[in-house]
Amino acid sequence: MSYRKFNADYLFTGQTILQNDEVLITDPDGKVIDIVKKDDAGDDVEVYKGLLSPGFINSHCHLELSHLKGAIPTQTGLVSFVQQVMSGRGAEEEKKITAMLSAEEEMYNTGTVAVGDICNTIDSLTIKQNSKIKWHNFIEVSGFTDAFAEKRFADAKQVVEKFSMLNTQYSIVPHAPYSVSKKLFELINDASYNKLITIHNQESEEENKLYENKSGQFLDLYKNFGIDISAFEPTSKTSLQSWFPYLNNLQSIISVHNTFISQSDMELVSKPSSTVHRQLYFCLCPNANKYIENRIPPIELLRKNDAIIILGTDSYASNWQLNLLEEIKTIQQETAYSIQLQEILKWATINGATALRMDDLLGSFEKNKQPGVVLIDELKDLNTTPQSSAKRLL
Repeated sequence: MSYRKFNADYLFTGQTILQNDEVLITDPDGKVIDIVKKDDAGDDVEVYKGLLSPGFINSHCHLELSHLKGAIPTQTGLVSFVQQVMSGRGAEEEKKITAMLSAEEEMYNTGTVAVGDICNTIDSLTIKQNSKIKWHNFIEVSGFTDAFAEKRFADAKQVVEKFSMLNTQYSIVPHAPYSVSKKLFELINDASYNKLITIHNQESEEENKLYENKSGQFLDLYKNFGIDISAFEPTSKTSLQSWFPYLNNLQSIISVHNTFISQSDMELVSKPSSTVHRQLYFCLCPNANKYIENRIPPIELLRKNDAIIILGTDSYASNWQLNLLEEIKTIQQETAYSIQLQEILKWATINGATALRMDDLLGSFEKNKQPGVVLIDELKDLNTTPQSSAKRLL
């Protein structure tokens, strides 16, 4: 059997960063054989400048919104953004397919090996049939009035039937607290025993206002789209504290964005009962948050509470690119380079793989895994990457 042998200034295993004395050995298909000392590696070692990493896990994306790249102005606030997405979703199929292919190509070339992808339609089905990327398809359902809950859930099940034909993971999930009624939460909860689900959480302060006292800009959104919310009663609690109890069927939960999460929220969810939840993950999409609200999540608050952090890009509708390294750069810059690169790379690799239940194959350079190999070049030093780019080697 022939092998590929990789050496660089640094080697990130998925847990720790090793110095340049180590060589990663894989088979031609990328299955990890071993990590050995350079002196024991033999000939034909490929030597690179920079850092080698397992492939990235993009834990939150909307591939089917790729045709909206550059179509929505930045920093309009979430409520305006949501209205523009709802109005602009429609497009010719050829335009959608071309945009999704471009998005998939960018993710693949910049090192993404798996994606947690939000699906409202079957638009992305043909792309994923032939994709080199692994997917967990989150079939998203929304509807803020109980009267339409059964119909919306049935529609989501029809989408699931189409995706079940692919060799990919899938689950039915709620869109966001401001777009899912109590009845719809109950239907999702009943159908998701022991499954992985995701939900957009506290992306805007307006979401908290809605639940705390039925005020804020979401009232205008409902009015503009003719949605009757007269039956909705505020909880006098934050959004997270309001929706979290609805999901209590041993699900693992990916809470996405968390831009306006608080310490009191973290105290509620930091130690969920093992009889209610399996695990809770916090997905950060900082460039999307800057694009929409010009604000990033309270990363230090999450770290202080030992949150399990993972990373996503969101969609072309709310980001300038779908490159996980750019999310890493933004986190470094916004935290004044106070978080070691090793920790952030864990968020982008093994944490994401574990969250998507793909860690048996992806996320780390462990024997018999096939995690992909990514080169991060032009490192200023081990913890700063402002000029770096990410390139997929395998």
